[in-house]
Amino acid sequence: MTSRRFSVGSIIGSKSAKKTTGHGPLLAACLVVLAACCLAVPSYGQSKAQLEKDKAKVEQEIKRLNGDLAKAKKNSKSGQQQLKLVEQKIAQRTRLINTINGQMNLLGIQMEQTQDSISRMRTQVDSLKQEYAHVVKTLYGERGNLDRLVLLLDTKSYNYAYLRTKYFRDYSRYRRRQAAFIRQKEDELRDVGVELARQQQEKTTLLVQEKRQKDELAREQRQRQQSLKQSKQQEKDLQAQINRKEKQKRQLQQQIQKIINEEIAKANKQKSSAGSGKASSADVALSNDFASNKGRLPWPVFYSKVAREYGRYTHESGGQNMNNGIDLVCKSGTAVQCVFDGKVSRVFTCPNGTKGIIVRHGEYMSVYANMGSVAVAEGSVVKTKQNLGTVYTNSDGSAEFSFQLWKGTASLNPRTWLR
Repeated sequence: MTSRRFSVGSIIGSKSAKKTTGHGPLLAACLVVLAACCLAVPSYGQSKAQLEKDKAKVEQEIKRLNGDLAKAKKNSKSGQQQLKLVEQKIAQRTRLINTINGQMNLLGIQMEQTQDSISRMRTQVDSLKQEYAHVVKTLYGERGNLDRLVLLLDTKSYNYAYLRTKYFRDYSRYRRRQAAFIRQKEDELRDVGVELARQQQEKTTLLVQEKRQKDELAREQRQRQQSLKQSKQQEKDLQAQINRKEKQKRQLQQQIQKIINEEIAKANKQKSSAGSGKASSADVALSNDFASNKGRLPWPVFYSKVAREYGRYTHESGGQNMNNGIDLVCKSGTAVQCVFDGKVSRVFTCPNGTKGIIVRHGEYMSVYANMGSVAVAEGSVVKTKQNLGTVYTNSDGSAEFSFQLWKGTASLNPRTWLR
């Protein structure tokens, strides 16, 4: 009986001690896995924060583009601008979808890490439980042979009894710590499971966002096709409008040239009727007076900018025209004034339906075209800065005035004559 009790004590003192020391590597492995998971989180968090920042920036840019596009749609002539804004929106929307995909990829990596951590921790917990259950089962099976008092008394010496007492105390503490450690690991495993559930919910949210953005992208691509179609139509309409205006401008130049030739022919006829073949002294004096004011003549209108200077130019449709004067952009209803003393020799209708006036200053003539109203009549004697009428205003609210100077059949650059 003594030998049996001693062998049981040996089992407790040797076999159990081995199991106690065996927990060291297992605990170390758990701590290494947990440390790896903890270290992985800050890196993920920084990347996620940057992606969230990028996504917010792109969403703000899309919001701005939506506002600009709404403004552009109010202007029927801004087809190219609308198309450009839609293309910018498509680019930003694609960037946003890529950002969301980046978030999902990053989240997928972390979910795999989390699931791997759960698998390792579950294996560790199961191993701890099995080991603990084995010890408890062994002790329970030997409970009839394990009498602590007998084991203490059945010793060769006092020191051996003390060591057995210390062992029983340490082993009791170990069992309590082991049970607490298992509960701690189960709590950690449950927390990681909660985190995985949160990640899965976040991924579901991102998938919903991605679908919504892809739907918006498809809608914007259809809008782009529509805008492109409208833009092409507007471009065709604009080109037709440009061609029509250039044709009218050529007709106006031809009309003015014809009127100038008629005026010169009429003046020559008057000279012949007078018998001298020369201009009257009054006409000569007026011509000389006009020439002496070169560079000091007042501008016929107040203008905001010059639409086209004097000379030959290539227009938008690719052809060339000659501008015999200067075209000025004005405000609606701008008054037109005479640049020098003279006589109204002709009031005519321009090819585009607007009005025109020619004033003679001896052998010089000033031409005022694209007028909406005329305040003088043919044969009227006019003075410098006298009101001749107003500039014609188009249906879109724009107003463009044309001014020319002639000496005989030669057109002059108004820039060199106006101050």
